[in-house]
Order: sequence, then C-alpha cells, then structure tokens
Amino acid sequence: MKKWFGRMAFCLAGVLASAHIATAQTNVHKIIVPFAPGGGQDVLARVIAPELGRILGVNYIIENRAGAGGAVGGGVVARSAPDGTTLLMAASSHTIGPALDRKAPFDPIKDFTAVAHVGTGAYVFLANARVPAKSVAELIAHAKANAGKLNYSSAGAGSATHLAMAYFTSQAGIDVVHVPYKSTAEALNSVAAGDTQLLIVPTLGSQGYLANPALRVLAVVSRSRIASLPDIPTVDESGLKGFEFTSWFGLLGPANMPAETRDRINAALNQVIAMPAVAAKIDQQGVEPRPLAPGEFAKLLQDNFDTIKGIVKSAGVSAE
Repeated sequence: MKKWFGRMAFCLAGVLASAHIATAQTNVHKIIVPFAPGGGQDVLARVIAPELGRILGVNYIIENRAGAGGAVGGGVVARSAPDGTTLLMAASSHTIGPALDRKAPFDPIKDFTAVAHVGTGAYVFLANARVPAKSVAELIAHAKANAGKLNYSSAGAGSATHLAMAYFTSQAGIDVVHVPYKSTAEALNSVAAGDTQLLIVPTLGSQGYLANPALRVLAVVSRSRIASLPDIPTVDESGLKGFEFTSWFGLLGPANMPAETRDRINAALNQVIAMPAVAAKIDQQGVEPRPLAPGEFAKLLQDNFDTIKGIVKSAGVSAE
C-alpha cells in the first residue's frame, strides 16, 4: 500500500510539474526583429519589451530573424498563430520589400494585423566632408555640374536607404551612381572614408556617426525639423521643396488576431511609450513616440504601402 501511495504521489508531482512548465511556457511571448542585433528596430524592441511585458503580465523575449531585407522575420510572424504571443517589430522596410518584389513571401497588409504604433523616425542626408556643398541646394548644383561623378551608398539594393536616395535624385533631376553595401554601418563607413560621397540614412541607429568630422549633415529628411537635431534644416527648407522620406515603427501580429487581444496590446504599448523614461530613450534614437489606435495604425500602414509603390514607380527603383 505504501508503495502504491508512493507511486501516486510521484505521478501527481510529475503532473503538477508539467502543468507548471506549460503555464510558464505560455507566459513567454516573442517579439521578432527581422534584422540583426544592434540595429534600429532591435534597439526599439529592447527599449519597449520590459515595460510592455510588465503591464501585460508576460515575459517578452527578443528573437532576431534576419534575412532577405526583413522578409524572413516577417514570414515567421505571418505564419504564427494569431493569439498575440508572437509579434513583429516592424518598420517601413516591411512595405518596401513587397513594393519592389512581386514574389515577396507575404502581403504586408493582408497577412498582418496592425497592433500598435511606436513612433515616426526621420532620416538624415549625409555627405562626405570633402564634398564642396554645405546645403542641399549647393549639392544639387554640384551634382548637376558633375553628372555621373558622384556616388551614393546604401544598405543594399531595394533597402530604404536605396529607395530614399533614388527618390531624391529623381526629384532633384541629378545623376548620381548607386553603390550598394550589405548594411547601414558599411554604407556609413564608406561615406566617412570617401569611397562614396552621399547617403540618406535613418537617424535611428546612426546617432553615433553624426558627430564624425568626416561626415557633414546636410539636412533632415522629414516634414519638419526634429528634436534631436534642432539646428539642422529639412530638405524642403534647404533645397528641394516638398521632399520628405520618413519611417514608421510599430508592432504587427499575424492576420486575424482577435480584436480584444490586439486592443489590449495596443493600450499597453501606448502606456509604455508615454512613460517619460521610455519616451526619452526612444527620442534619443531620433524617433518621435506617437501612440495610435489600431484603426489609425492600419490606415498608416496602407497609406505607407501606397506611397512606397508610388515612389518605386516614379524613381524607377528595382531590388536588383
């Protein structure tokens, strides 16, 4: 009899331990970053994850799934269960890839749920300090007088940095040669070394480079000046009227997420980015925190996709 009770107690302990493990596992949620550690989206994800998890009562882990310009990580989320346990830390690159490639592994709108917007990020227009131009207007004049002699770097063909400069050159009517690299860091180092002369790059993840004396910041590529660089004029102010190129950052989930789950995460993230300490960290990266309701974020996502498709067409950009 004692042996029987002993076996029963052992089995019961096993069942309880399994239940505890299962409960703990369901408490672990993922934020997929579709690029390597250390990049802009990775930084934002790690800023918001602890407080978001605390409010929602879950443990968020950051999982970097880089590849194919963000398509690998995006595909992971698109195929995940729509229960809110797997989210994508997305940015404008989410819509750029599909706008360039009809064979993209997902539809950036239909295959995702717009959950929560984090903020809007500006870009900066950089030149090697040896380029004889101190404004966008001077650069356009210099480029027109030296057609085909200037180069611009990018983080790769079809990247946001490629698209931004291709759009600028088409609108300015100048001939500048594209030199693609494998990352934003490589593109920045190229301009600093003088191997290439120009680059439009996100402020997010690039703040450390802006004080490099080998680089000159010509303008911010946004509708208005930004708080982190208040003395730098916009492209519109300094030489090309109406030109802007910005990025959004936010959390996406798989399609068909229950509205209740989406709204709960949205409300929690809006609380997080309203926290002064978190907002300051986000702002330091050149991103303006901006809470949006799910419907507003969904509209922003669709509008951005339509805008990117228009830029791709007008600038004649391809992912090749």
